[in-house]
Amino acid sequence: MNFAILGAGAWGTAMAISLHRAGRRVTLAPRRMEHALALASDRENKDYLPGYRLPHDIQIGCEIAPVLMEADYVILACPSTGLRELCEKIRPALAGAVQLKMAIALCKGYERSSLRAPAEIIQEVLPELTAAVLSGPTFAGEVAAGNPTAIVLAAEGDIDQLTDAQHAISSESLRVYRSNDLRGVELGGCLKNVYAIGAGLCDGLKLGDNAKAAFLTRALAELVRLGASVGGKPETFYGLSGFGDLVATCNGEWSRNRTFGEAIAQGQGISKLLEGRKTVVEGYWAAQCVKEIASKAGVDAPILGEIYRVCYEGAAPVEAVKNLMGRELKAE
Repeated sequence: MNFAILGAGAWGTAMAISLHRAGRRVTLAPRRMEHALALASDRENKDYLPGYRLPHDIQIGCEIAPVLMEADYVILACPSTGLRELCEKIRPALAGAVQLKMAIALCKGYERSSLRAPAEIIQEVLPELTAAVLSGPTFAGEVAAGNPTAIVLAAEGDIDQLTDAQHAISSESLRVYRSNDLRGVELGGCLKNVYAIGAGLCDGLKLGDNAKAAFLTRALAELVRLGASVGGKPETFYGLSGFGDLVATCNGEWSRNRTFGEAIAQGQGISKLLEGRKTVVEGYWAAQCVKEIASKAGVDAPILGEIYRVCYEGAAPVEAVKNLMGRELKAE
């Protein structure tokens, strides 16, 4: 079973190591030639996942067509902002990729111009391939280290193909569940990044455990309400791509969305926090998209609204807390 991974950030690199551990043949292809040369010589991703060795039989590629030539699955390990461009680069190579049957997105977010989710972009640009997403509570370093991890693979259509992919990705340390609720899994993975910014605001303001627990509980309720309004199954949001990812991303010291919110609450400027980063704060961009989705669906999402105001309208985090605490009292 051959996997091609396009994009060599932390998560793409961790997946390469995990799939190799599962006995799969893996080719990892960074976006930049100089990065590919560094990975091939150092056998370590010093830019994005330092400290984890890349086994020598993980091939390093760069040009898309040769990388896809023998692949059964392609994993798209890029930020959501770059997914359409990557799919368009893949398209001319499909003629030579005769074994390729599924494209699996790792990114969690919506395209800002169209409000399309990752699988929708894949379906639009690469309709010949089954579009899938892999989501759940995953810190790249722990996956690379082989720590026990559970994730969910979602796709619509052929259940046998989805099951084959589930078994191909699973290993002793990575347990993959399958789901056909593609829309729900994608929305859960996107929203948890937005709420992680809010969790970081709680941490930066030092609001305490009571506030953090209340925030997570009400964020989950809001996530379920919004997700169900756009066609997701409520039970999906209590699973790995919803509750599981929410808990991990809102509490992990490694979470760039949580640490972004924490830094804002400590007084750091948003533009300065965003400029010159090697990694993308998906929750910042997702807040804009999901607020528009919530407005179109007519869903009451006060937590999302306050996080948006902090990120885009210059609202003070303390003011956001006061607004949420001062809302009209109601039954839970």
